[in-house]
Amino acid sequence: MISYNTKDWFTFIFRFHKADTFRQLLSIMVGIGIYAAIVGYLEVEYWKLTDTSYIKNITIMHGMLGFVISLLLVFRTNTAYDRWWEGRKMWGALVNNSRNFALKLAVILKDENDRHYFKKMIPVYATILHEHLSNEETSQQLFDDVDLKIDHRAHRPNQVAKNLFQKVNDLYDSKKISGDQLIILNAEIQSFTDICGACERIKNTPIPYSYSAFIKKFIFFYVMTLPFGYSFSLGYYTAPVVVFIFYVLASLELIAEEIEDPFGGDANDLPTRKIADNIKKHVAELLP
Repeated sequence: MISYNTKDWFTFIFRFHKADTFRQLLSIMVGIGIYAAIVGYLEVEYWKLTDTSYIKNITIMHGMLGFVISLLLVFRTNTAYDRWWEGRKMWGALVNNSRNFALKLAVILKDENDRHYFKKMIPVYATILHEHLSNEETSQQLFDDVDLKIDHRAHRPNQVAKNLFQKVNDLYDSKKISGDQLIILNAEIQSFTDICGACERIKNTPIPYSYSAFIKKFIFFYVMTLPFGYSFSLGYYTAPVVVFIFYVLASLELIAEEIEDPFGGDANDLPTRKIADNIKKHVAELLP
């Protein structure tokens, strides 16, 4: 995720980041600018349609459709941001639950080997979840200091959670923890699985295809008809105006597409790797 100063206006205006939509849309904007200039030339210089009344009525249609498309894009961006924010809340909950789990174990456990096991294993769950959501292969070095084998073809977070619960259950069988403590610790492990399921729901349930495709088609045909309605009043200035309108509308759609899957590797996605590293740091402090 990009770190920035929210009060630095001039940096936002005059500097283009690699994640800016301008770079992604540049080639399309050039094509649309050329198209709008050609339509403007034909209307003004060749067809002489500047005084034709039915051409002027096209602007009325654009005014009504502009209101509709703005409502659609507002709903689209709000829906995408809700998914991004829910993902951030889930990882915030994972941070808090990892801390709570480590705090309880720090007080309950007396054996140094048991404490060392959980010191390594709790951060492993966060790291595995990061790799699982971003579809990356997990390095075997994560488990060098832990007696754990992971089948990379199966659900990896579930395997880590199973090992955690197995260890807690072994502590109960060996009388190192009581039944009440088993219930308390089991609730923390269950919360890990609940968070994993919520993140998978976000990642595996994209915006319906028909809805996304309709917005793209709507933007395209709306922009393609703009030069026919505005060339008689704007002349050759129609080209930059149409390009700017397309840039605004298409950028909103691109931003929504990027943030609706917050667990990828895009510049504006959640810093799950950094959060996992922070969990490792905090657990190490709580379970010395």
